[in-house]
Amino acid sequence: MIASLFAQVDPVVPEALETPEIVWSAFLPLLILAAGAILLLTVSSIVPFMKRTGWITATTVGIGGAALIACYPVWQRVQDPTRGPLSVVSGAIAVDGFTVVVTGAIAASVIVAALFFDGYMRREGIPGAEMYVLMLLSATGGAIMASANDLIVMFLGLETLSIATYVMTSMHRRRSTSQEAGFKYFILGAFSSAFFLYGIAMIYGATGTTNLVEVSEFLTSQVLLRDGLLLLGMGMLIVGFGFKIAAAPFHSWTPDVYQGAPTVVTGYMAAAVKIGAFAALVRVFHLALGTYSVDWQPVIYGLAVLSMVVGASLAIVQTNVKRMLGYSWISHAGIMLVGIQAANDRGAEATLFYLVVYSFMIAGSFGVMSLVTGEGDARSDITDFKGLSKRRPILAVAFTVFLLSQAGIPTTSGFFAKFYIIGAAIEARSFWLAIAVMLTSVVAAVFYLRVIVAMWLTDDDEIKDRSRIPIPVTAGVAIAIAVTVTMAVGVLPSILLDIVQDAEAVLVAFD
Repeated sequence: MIASLFAQVDPVVPEALETPEIVWSAFLPLLILAAGAILLLTVSSIVPFMKRTGWITATTVGIGGAALIACYPVWQRVQDPTRGPLSVVSGAIAVDGFTVVVTGAIAASVIVAALFFDGYMRREGIPGAEMYVLMLLSATGGAIMASANDLIVMFLGLETLSIATYVMTSMHRRRSTSQEAGFKYFILGAFSSAFFLYGIAMIYGATGTTNLVEVSEFLTSQVLLRDGLLLLGMGMLIVGFGFKIAAAPFHSWTPDVYQGAPTVVTGYMAAAVKIGAFAALVRVFHLALGTYSVDWQPVIYGLAVLSMVVGASLAIVQTNVKRMLGYSWISHAGIMLVGIQAANDRGAEATLFYLVVYSFMIAGSFGVMSLVTGEGDARSDITDFKGLSKRRPILAVAFTVFLLSQAGIPTTSGFFAKFYIIGAAIEARSFWLAIAVMLTSVVAAVFYLRVIVAMWLTDDDEIKDRSRIPIPVTAGVAIAIAVTVTMAVGVLPSILLDIVQDAEAVLVAFD
């Protein structure tokens, strides 16, 4: 009888698992960065001669170069009108022009940073490939953030980027300030990640999904009678992003971390890390939450003004150049938030243009500083830059170009970066915000000029150190790259503007 009962039960046949179709070539640059990090760590641990700094630097530059070159066929693919942008991995990753340009900028930052790392690691006696591997992993996280089509994937990218950067900040074991900076960065970063994760939960509770395409479609087709959950989620996401981009009032970690971290790491953080964070901010708020722009625009407006005012006003009183550039970044973050606040395509284009040109000028600035500060990053006071034009005219000229570009002087890339941001604000009829950009830029020019005056207009009897500063070949190449890009885009902005205008960020549903 029992046997007859079992005979009447139909056997359960498990269904075959469906795996998402993946177009590997579509996100090849991201794969190169991730696989390159794993390969570099593995090979340098096994092969004896690969433990040498020169080989590690060359390999890292090669990985960054390969990722940059791989961006070209992907760019051709998404710009083809018959094919266009696409999403892969079940809609988790978006591949469009915006993603490709951001990934290319991050790869370029890796190349420049690795060249600066070479001489710095030798001078400071920091052996091994760990710093380079961590940099590649953080670059992978930044690329994931820029291409994420889902908030959960974006959070994974954020954590990949952040954790690697925390360790890089504290890697200088013989400097207590480096470890202190890394610990502070980690603690505050954990809080911001919690806010970001709770924001994702609130967005899911309001819309029933974490996919950016589905969030946008839901908010476009539905009218929420009670949108408190959605507004709370947007607020928490802004807090998470605000920390990562160092916008006031979430900026408290920035000056201390910028000063305490190894100088070359600070340069990489100010370039690649900020590119990934701002790219993710554009994708979430400009694209997915654009329907509710009237709700989040006032918040971004306030953050932009506060960041510009706090950054510019506090930078003036600094005597440590690294801290000064830290506060300077806060002001620049406020200017880029103006492009986000515009909530239009021109604002997104202006923000992307600003990110690309700023990454070169700030990486070059900290690269020059890493040479001037000397062993242990001990000489970063403004008085240590006095007479630099007499000790190393090449470094003084390069640093002057970078500082003038950050100030927005014509014939430099920084001038057009601010010009396009102001144009986006005017198009969005945010006239007072445009005026704030111009006024704070004038104030910011004061502290840049202080350093320039110290380098070029110092009497001989005020020069503290007259020793000649050695310039490693790799560092010289990196400075040349940064200066060339800064001046070339300043004279011919169309070479980058045309690319940025074609790099439209779009939401692509998975077929």
